[in-house]
Amino acid sequence: QVQLVESGGGLVQPGGSLKLSCAASGSIFSIYAMGWYRPAPGNERELVATISSGGSTNYTYSVKGRFTISRDNAKNTMYLQMNSLKPEDTAVYYCNTQITNSRALRRAYWGQGTQVTVSS
Repeated sequence: QVQLVESGGGLVQPGGSLKLSCAASGSIFSIYAMGWYRPAPGNERELVATISSGGSTNYTYSVKGRFTISRDNAKNTMYLQMNSLKPEDTAVYYCNTQITNSRALRRAYWGQGTQVTVSS
């Protein structure tokens, strides 16, 4: 059984930093592009950042220059380094990816979310 587990959220003052982690575990054959999401108005999830299996990255405009997404393929883990945090970054952050398991079945997975609160 494959699962994604996020960690690293917490309470931080404006201007502070946090580093989120998303670890995939289980019967994994391959992991494709990975991404971080947070809720947006209208009950949708906003794409914050993505990273391809080869390391190419993309960011939503509001976090460019402040957030850095990375991954360690050997550890099946993705990270989000969040610097210069602002109150508007407050949200539950979710990781998402598609994984092919040991039975050659490919599907999308979501983590349970980790709360980030930016407040003085």
